[in-house]
Amino acid sequence: MHEFGLLNWMILGGYVVITLSLGAVIGKKVTSSAQFALGDKSIPWWAIGISVVSTYVSAMSFLGGPAWSYTDGLSVLAIHLNYPLVIFFIVTVFMPFFYNNGLTSIYEYQERRFGKASRLTLSVIFLMKQSLSSAAVLYATAIILEFITGIDVVYCIMIVTAIALIYTVMGGINAVIWTDVIQAVVLFAGAFIIIEAVWNGIPEPISQVMAEMKSKGMTNALETSLELSQVTTIWAGVIAMTMFHTTVYGGSQMMVQRCMAAKNMGDAKKSMLMMGYLAFFIYFVFIFLGVLFNAYYDGQAFDNGNTIILHFASEYGMPGLMGLIAAAILAASMSSLDSAFNSMATVSVADFYKRLYKPNESEEHYLKASRVFTVSWAILIIIPAIMFATSTGSVLEVLSKAGSYFVGASFCMFVLGFYSKHITEKGLLIGVAASFLAIWYVAVATDIAWPWYCVIGAVVNAAVAWVASLMITGKQDAMHLYTVKGQQAEYARLNKPIKDKGWYVIPGKIDKASYGLLVLFGLSIVFLYLLDHWADDTAALITLTKTSLWLIFMAIGLYFTQVLWKVVKSKPSFSATP
Repeated sequence: MHEFGLLNWMILGGYVVITLSLGAVIGKKVTSSAQFALGDKSIPWWAIGISVVSTYVSAMSFLGGPAWSYTDGLSVLAIHLNYPLVIFFIVTVFMPFFYNNGLTSIYEYQERRFGKASRLTLSVIFLMKQSLSSAAVLYATAIILEFITGIDVVYCIMIVTAIALIYTVMGGINAVIWTDVIQAVVLFAGAFIIIEAVWNGIPEPISQVMAEMKSKGMTNALETSLELSQVTTIWAGVIAMTMFHTTVYGGSQMMVQRCMAAKNMGDAKKSMLMMGYLAFFIYFVFIFLGVLFNAYYDGQAFDNGNTIILHFASEYGMPGLMGLIAAAILAASMSSLDSAFNSMATVSVADFYKRLYKPNESEEHYLKASRVFTVSWAILIIIPAIMFATSTGSVLEVLSKAGSYFVGASFCMFVLGFYSKHITEKGLLIGVAASFLAIWYVAVATDIAWPWYCVIGAVVNAAVAWVASLMITGKQDAMHLYTVKGQQAEYARLNKPIKDKGWYVIPGKIDKASYGLLVLFGLSIVFLYLLDHWADDTAALITLTKTSLWLIFMAIGLYFTQVLWKVVKSKPSFSATP
């Protein structure tokens, strides 16, 4: 292992000090559990949006993305093609339900729509899934410290937990969001430096590299095989993983909670839209990096693929690079860990402690309880993190596979709530149990790939829930208030405005800004098709690259022109007459 050196330690240590200091400063302003969970409604939408992006683009992407595509090529990108579709649905349907009703825990929606048992069931599913996800993030970060210091991975897990825990306990959601902004800058700076270094480090021209990668099948991102046993097909990405990621973003307290801290509905939607517009480009960078590594190392095997970036950084020899990469991966992980700690504590207090045990205490009491639960969850996830340490596969794939057992039930519980008329709580819970049994059977008795677990779970859940509801409670006479049609009817009955500052506050109505997501989805598929088709044609490849960059910059320019125009229009006019 390359000597880490004083400069690298200074960079890594400086990042940790800045992060903890920011948490301490923000923590002085937190005086209630509501502020701990949702802040003071003063955070700008762009900061929340960056926090949303950096939370999910964690060390699993920085380490696991290249590790996965190192062996499977650009086909891994099919799993992440769906974000524009996912965010389109979330902004149109999920966000209005959660923001309009002032929910602290989004699972309170389940109680309003179905009943207390549904709320508690979904809360437990979230806590179980999030503890496993956080453990994977924790492990991914710990192997960095083990790689650069030689300290045993178990001790590294404890160190990383302590760092993320300290500022989260102090500052709550405000500290989570603002530290995420800093962490995003460090993360992407490290990523682009690595890409530039690998690009320049390959002795052959990039056109020759792409031609060689195409001959190996590494540039085909749109695998059209209908085999359900294959993970990275276009069908798994567009159908199965759309449902998967809809649950991850729309049905997860960790992701939605920061949007609830926005000033208004428009800001909440814009913060989520940022992920929809940026996700494809971000994941393309990390996954394309794995293809470049394959060319750089000529496909040689690694004992642990998740350390490919670290091996490269240690060999490259650029002063301070190893420290920046270590800080970047630590930043990526802590942006996920802090969000997880805060959201799990919020759900524990709002859905269990306050709801069932101590319903009439002061805000100061619930703030203390929130901090106690934050510490408790941080300690608990250490156990599965140590279990993940035995895995040598891509942590991104390991995490996705673990989450696939839970998302079918979560997806169904929300979507059935939004759209179903006859499904009631007892039938819904029977459907949830049936979906888990179905997924368990598919996992142990078939070779169906894990992305399809969500689809199977959702289909079984919906079918069983519908039949059981009709058998137990019969048909319902009217749509429930907390369905999409129920909300639209209520707004019409009360003659309430359906827009606020140009954004729909009613579920089921599509904002203008969301249509661009559908265009982006189509263009991304065209781009990937042409990239593979022209991978061995230098002139065409250069033209495609220039055209793509031109379209990206044009879109950014049009966006900021629109923002500027709105600012100019919103300025008050002054009359010459006093």
